[in-house]
Amino acid sequence: MKMTALKAAATLACFTLGSAAYAETLRLSHQWSNKDVRHQVAQMVADDVAAANVDLEIQIFGSKSLFKPREQYRPLSGGQLDMTVLPLSYAGGQQPAFNLTLMPGMVKNHDHAARLSASPFMAALEEKMAEDDVMVLVHGYLAGGFVGKDKCITKPEDVKGLQTRAAGKAFEQMLAGAGASIASMASSEIYNAMQTGVLTAANTSSSSFVSYRIYEQVACYTPAGDVALWFMYQPLLMNKSKFDGLTADQQNALLEASAKAQAFYLEEAKKQDAESEQVFRDAGVEIAQMTPADFDAWRALAQETSYKAFVADVPDGQALLDMALSVE
Repeated sequence: MKMTALKAAATLACFTLGSAAYAETLRLSHQWSNKDVRHQVAQMVADDVAAANVDLEIQIFGSKSLFKPREQYRPLSGGQLDMTVLPLSYAGGQQPAFNLTLMPGMVKNHDHAARLSASPFMAALEEKMAEDDVMVLVHGYLAGGFVGKDKCITKPEDVKGLQTRAAGKAFEQMLAGAGASIASMASSEIYNAMQTGVLTAANTSSSSFVSYRIYEQVACYTPAGDVALWFMYQPLLMNKSKFDGLTADQQNALLEASAKAQAFYLEEAKKQDAESEQVFRDAGVEIAQMTPADFDAWRALAQETSYKAFVADVPDGQALLDMALSVE
C-alpha cells in the first residue's frame, strides 16, 4: 500500500513537471510604471490569457527593467523579446514609414485614431512590421496638447518667437516653420526648463503634462479635445514567429484578450485627456481650446514642412501619407 502511494506520488510529480515544461512563458517589456495606462493594457492581456487556462503566461517587465525604451523593437524583431508596448515611431530608424505614427495633424481625435487603426493605411504599416517579424495585438493612440508659460497656444502664429519643446522631429519641423525656436529635450526636463526660462512653450502627451506637474509652471493649457494636433501610436506588439508557434487555443486566448484590451485602451485614452484638463483647471491654469479651423491651419503648415520632409525621405512616403489623410 505504501509503495503504491509512493508510485502515485512519483507519477503525479512527473506529470506536473511535464505540464510545466510544456507551458509557454512570454516576456513583455515596456518603459512605464505600473500606474500607466500602457501597463494596464499589458496587464489586462496577461490576466485574461492566464484566466483562459491555455498553458500560457505573460511576464511583464516594466519601468525599463529589461530594455531601454528605444531599444525594444530590434530585440522584438530578432526574437530575443516576445512582446512590448512601444511608441512605434521609436522604430522609425529601421522603418522610416513608422514616423507617420507621430505626425502633426494626422489624427484629429480618438475616434478618428480608431478608424485609422482599422484602415488600409495601418494595414500597409503592418505589412512593414511583418517584414521585421512583428505583429500588432493591440492598437492604441494617446493624445497631447500645448502649454504656454505666458500665453495660450491654439494656432500657428501663437508660437512665433517662443522657445518651444516639441515631441518628435516632425513636430519640431512644423513649429520651426511657424517661427518658433526649438529646444530638444525629454518630457521629464520640461518642468525645469520652464522654471528657469529656457522654455516658454511645450508640446507633449496629456499624461506627461500631469505626471511631471507642468501645471505649476504655465499660464495656459490647450488640452486634446474635440480636435488635437498631437497623437502618438503606441501599440502592444508581438514577435510574429513566436505567435505563430503557439497552439490554436493560445493564439485565440491572446487575440480575445487583446480585443478587450484595445476597447479599454481607447476609452482610457479619452479619459486621460479630460482628467488632465481638470488637473490644470484645478491648479488655476487658463484652459484654451483648439478649433477645427486652428487644426486646419496647423495641418496646412505641416504639409509644407513635416509632410514634405517625410515624402522626401521615404520612397513610398507619398502613397502612405495619402492613405493616412484619406481616412475621414
